[in-house]
Amino acid sequence: MRVEYINPFVETAFNVLSEVLGGEVKRGDLYLKSTSMPVMGVAALVGLAGDVEGRVLFDMSMETALNIASTMNMERLDTFDDLAKATITELANIVTAQAVTKLHELGFKFDLTPPALFYGERMEIANHQVEALIVPLITSQGKIEVNVAIRERM
Repeated sequence: MRVEYINPFVETAFNVLSEVLGGEVKRGDLYLKSTSMPVMGVAALVGLAGDVEGRVLFDMSMETALNIASTMNMERLDTFDDLAKATITELANIVTAQAVTKLHELGFKFDLTPPALFYGERMEIANHQVEALIVPLITSQGKIEVNVAIRERM
């Protein structure tokens, strides 16, 4: 996995979260995962296709998702309703669209799928034939893990 593909997603997530949440964002220690891993409770998944194939996953707990949706909507949301779901989906859309724009400017060509939102208990994401780089981002609303699994198309 080339770092040129990953950095725009991490940098954009960091910048967008800092802006929309209005607080400090800290980057945790990066780690690689090559097998299946549990999802924390809410995951927005964006697929990538073109010069590369793979996906970007924004993983967080239900509490973090509600805190972020509340902050972005400037009102307390106590249930993961349609507004909260749409907010988390839009956050993933903003981050990935800006990252893909940066990658296009660097000469990489690929498209992304609309974000798909998954939520529930005891979910896992399987990484078959591609390692995932996980970048934890710590905000005052909770932890979000940006999980990037990308490889060049064979």
